[in-house]
Amino acid sequence: MNPWSHGLVVVAILYLQEGVATRFGRNVTRKTDGSVHRRRKHTFRNREMALIPPFFLDCVVAVGFRDAAGSIDFGATGFLYARAKSLEPPEEERLYSFYLVTNRHVVSGREEAVLRFNPLPGSPARTYDLNLVSSDGEELWIGHEDPEIDVAVIPVNIALLREDGIQFAYFHSDRHALFQAEATEAGLTEGDAVYILGFPMGDTGGERNYVIVRGGWIARIRDSIAGKAKTFLVDASIFPGNSGGPVVNKPEVVSITGTKALGNANLIGIVSGYLPYQDVAYSRQTERPRVIFEENSGLSVVVPIDRVQEAVDRAVDRFPPQEDDSAEEDI
Repeated sequence: MNPWSHGLVVVAILYLQEGVATRFGRNVTRKTDGSVHRRRKHTFRNREMALIPPFFLDCVVAVGFRDAAGSIDFGATGFLYARAKSLEPPEEERLYSFYLVTNRHVVSGREEAVLRFNPLPGSPARTYDLNLVSSDGEELWIGHEDPEIDVAVIPVNIALLREDGIQFAYFHSDRHALFQAEATEAGLTEGDAVYILGFPMGDTGGERNYVIVRGGWIARIRDSIAGKAKTFLVDASIFPGNSGGPVVNKPEVVSITGTKALGNANLIGIVSGYLPYQDVAYSRQTERPRVIFEENSGLSVVVPIDRVQEAVDRAVDRFPPQEDDSAEEDI
């Protein structure tokens, strides 16, 4: 029996003191003329705010597939996501169901995947086989109801991870996800900095998983927030292996007059791919196109976290969750 098919399944310190932002040990002086807004400091385990909370990296999972010879190519990324059953109880009393989130194009047509996790410090990474199709031929994952939305959700057995002493964490839907309605209110817009987490080019880091973090900026999002586009664009280069990786906003404690500063890092979407462009090579003799190259434009396509939540809601209906009180976090 596949143990996964049952059940639910760098740090930089930034201070704001008397109009002086201290970042990476350098003082950047800004005039306190009203254009710098003082924000409440946020803490994580009694530490000053990190640009990326360290446990975000433990949410990220390397996703691979075996070839005919049995070798594993970790050609994609995923992340663990905890869906709150209800928002009515106090936060410490809420129950959650747990899922692996990645792209539809990553798992579509596959029968099995391999997930790579880190055990507790001191041990090499460990792999787990994940069935994507049952013995009856039924898919054990579910996508968004819109087939053009590149999201796949798979229930995972976190009890098994705990028993095996795996170092893992998960994005909580009610704590770490910034949905677009909230993003609008928070002032998320073009030019805001973001981070893409994952394993580009299958580089998992060697003996243990070491997530690669790439920075960029939101290039276009207002069309997505307005409901005119299913994705938004980030100005950041991604590569094979980044597919399915989480995208988080960079927290800021200062903003220009008339805008808001996002003081927390939040999960805002999932990488789907990049926007390509074509470069054509012409024959000097015939002046006809001979070779067409498809190139990476440097613009990454991101599916908003709202669409992930919608796919997770569908998964709850199809896969009865093993509910868990995650108030006592391992992170």
